[in-house]
Amino acid sequence: MSESIKYEIMTGIKDILFSSAKAAGIFDISIDDIGVEIPNDKANGDFSSNFALVMAKRAGMNPRKLASVMVEQMSFDKTYIDEAKIAGPGFINFYLSPAYLYDGLMNILELGQEYGKLKTGMGIKVMVEFVSANPTGPLHMGNARGGALGDLIASVFEQIGCDVTKEYYVNDAGNQIYNFSKSLEARYLQHFLGKDAAMIPEDGYQGEDITANVNKYIDLYSDKLLLADEETRLLELTVFALKNNIAGIRSALALYGISFDNWFSEQSLYDNGEFDSTISQLEKDGLTYDADGAKWFKTTEYGCDKDDVIIKSSGIPTYFASDIAYHRNKFFIRKYDKVINLLGADHHGHVARMYAACEALGVKKDSLKIVVFQLVNLMRNGQTARMSKRTGKAISLEDLIDEVGRDAVRFFFNMKASGSHLDFDIDLASKQSNENPVYYVQYAHARICSLFKKADDEGFDLIGEADLTVLKSDEERLLIDRLLDYPEEIRICANTLEPSRLTRYAIDVASLFHSFYNAQRIIGSDKDVFAARMMLIRAVKTVIGNVLSLMKINAPERM
Repeated sequence: MSESIKYEIMTGIKDILFSSAKAAGIFDISIDDIGVEIPNDKANGDFSSNFALVMAKRAGMNPRKLASVMVEQMSFDKTYIDEAKIAGPGFINFYLSPAYLYDGLMNILELGQEYGKLKTGMGIKVMVEFVSANPTGPLHMGNARGGALGDLIASVFEQIGCDVTKEYYVNDAGNQIYNFSKSLEARYLQHFLGKDAAMIPEDGYQGEDITANVNKYIDLYSDKLLLADEETRLLELTVFALKNNIAGIRSALALYGISFDNWFSEQSLYDNGEFDSTISQLEKDGLTYDADGAKWFKTTEYGCDKDDVIIKSSGIPTYFASDIAYHRNKFFIRKYDKVINLLGADHHGHVARMYAACEALGVKKDSLKIVVFQLVNLMRNGQTARMSKRTGKAISLEDLIDEVGRDAVRFFFNMKASGSHLDFDIDLASKQSNENPVYYVQYAHARICSLFKKADDEGFDLIGEADLTVLKSDEERLLIDRLLDYPEEIRICANTLEPSRLTRYAIDVASLFHSFYNAQRIIGSDKDVFAARMMLIRAVKTVIGNVLSLMKINAPERM
């Protein structure tokens, strides 16, 4: 059996449609032209295709007539298909034998923790770059949501067999670092010489973390830099503060269950000459021009509304310029086949020009994918929550994890599509009840574990084969059918870069399990039924455990 029984069936249906279309006299077709989907309503079959509607004009028949001709040519020998029916204007709906449910259930039990792992991405080198918050301050909630999304997307690509690198791009160069340096210097001089000794720049940083970093430096080195030249003072304060800030970011992300394979320094692009060689390449290709004392990139040649500055009149490169060099490094120096970037909604304007730059560099179409995620609004008691109960300050990622737990944070941040605003209900995430979706899913896993323990304590034989054909109730068949969707959910998630599918899937499986549990007796049922149902719930435990593991969320055995 293949890695996914539903994928195997879908592929078989495409072959059947392809052969029947040829028999009906349609020759100029590709199997890629054939669409097959799983209907939401089982009354419309287990699988359905609109192929006859799409091909009717080419065949010179009305769609329903073409569908009828095609169905007459179909053979379902050695397949799980029981019959095909024509519906509406020409849809062809396929109905399966229950045998696919039982074979699929056995496949889950045989594969165990390997169930859901695919091989479609073998040999593909993928980078997922996410979080990448400026190291000039602590992480905020937008960074936290991007962390949960990016980490799960990376796990999904590992699940389909790709060679995945998770990368954090450290913005340790450019104008924001200059303003950061001047802000640190101002607080340092103010400490020793008074508040009028220096001023923080207009675009500088006023936060408490600037003062905290300066105080840490002074505790260690006192007035060492007071008489130093400005360049030395700026460099030493900046290196010290960046090291502290990055250590703080690493610590917060570790608490969140996120670790990066690589922390890539923006400054390294300048130090090793890659930035200069990138600009030279753009100039050589005629993609830049000088105007108003600045250097511009011809973004409009690639569909953008306006050209963009890459070197300011001050001689300072823009963030966009560094990002062009960074992506040239990703694709042409480190040779990634696919690059996925996650950006907060405040970077939305950067998306089109980044696609334009990669096209100009000669990057293959669709090799770069940018996921833009919306902001997070923390809610408590139906109101926006701004302060931590623990610290009385603005809520940090550490505060949120401390209050509701890492599992809830990771689950809730992945509950909505990345392009949707997210209201994070702290009260709901804290509840130890089925109202809390992550608790609801984890409780399903724990309930199954308790059933196995109870059965074992009561001396029931939990080893051996069972006749799965006794699983005939609607609750059982719906549950098995949803379990068989897991590999396809992984496949679709990799294609759409939408990890919220997996939280919804986990909730669906938990809901169907709880419905089955409430409707059907397990312990105390007929011996054959008991054996089959214990195999079923073992498969449910496997799938829930695999999904939660992918999300780096605990699958508890008791609650």
